[in-house]
Parts: sequence; C-alpha cells; structure tokens
Amino acid sequence: MSGAGMDRKLVMALAVGLAFAAQAFAQTEIFVCVDDDGRKTFQNTGNSKGCKKLDVGPPAATIPAPKVPPQRAGVNAERATPASFPRVEAETQRARDSDRRRILEDEVKGEEERLARLRAEYNSGEPERNGDERNYARYQERVQRMLEDIQRSENNLVALRRELALMRQ
Repeated sequence: MSGAGMDRKLVMALAVGLAFAAQAFAQTEIFVCVDDDGRKTFQNTGNSKGCKKLDVGPPAATIPAPKVPPQRAGVNAERATPASFPRVEAETQRARDSDRRRILEDEVKGEEERLARLRAEYNSGEPERNGDERNYARYQERVQRMLEDIQRSENNLVALRRELALMRQ
C-alpha cells in the first residue's frame, strides 16, 4: 500500500477514535485542521491556521431500567403457562415421545453402522491407496478427512445417546 493511502487510513481511524472518545469526555474539544495540501488532521487545540472546532454534541443520556420487585413464592407457581396455551392429551404426548424415542434409536443404529464402516475403511490410519493418489499429499488429505469423519460420527453418537438419556428421565 502506498504511503499516501496508509496516511489517509490512519487519519480516518484516528478521526473515528477521536469521535468516540469525544462522546466519552464531554469537556474535550476537537478541531479539524486542513493544511495547504488539503490533508486533514484532528487536534485537541485549534491554534493553527485552517482549524475548525467540531461539534460532537453532549453524550447520550442513559436511564437505568426500573427494578422489578421479586415475586413471592407460591403466587402463580401452579399456573406457569397461560390459559390460552394449547394442551396436549397425555396419550397423544406418550405416542409422540414413543415416536421420538424410536427415531432417535434408529439414528443411533445408523450412526453406529456408519462409524463401523468408516473405521474399517480407515484401517487404523493406513487405508488402501486409490489409483489417483500417486501423490502422497493427496493420500494424506484423504486420510485426514477420514479421521475427521470418524470424529464427527463419534460426536453425533454422543449427542444422540445424550438425547435418549434425557428422554428416560
């Protein structure tokens, strides 16, 4: 990058930083000064030719949120959901839970099969080389992808088993 482009970016970054700092310190004055070549500089004093004071305005007013009184125990504790909230019958919910459990068990079984297939293909880190892998780097990349697939599959199994365990509680 050229020196002039770098100077321009530096001046802009300084300007933005000074603008934010000006909001933090209300008493600070900022002047923008333009020299004979048209370059702008930002200063805290305006004692040179071509300087104008920037109006940064007062800092934004902030108002804290009102404090909410803590609710007493027992008040509305038995009714955590609104009356208009749709209810599901117990038998319908049991059927949904059963379906969900079956789906999760099927996913666990499929993921276990996939993991076994990946591990067999990985062959303890030494899978068979393909015909297009005369370059050793390509072979290593494929082995690395295989290892990542195995790790992803193991993580999926952990997550699925955790979901099943949470259902049984």
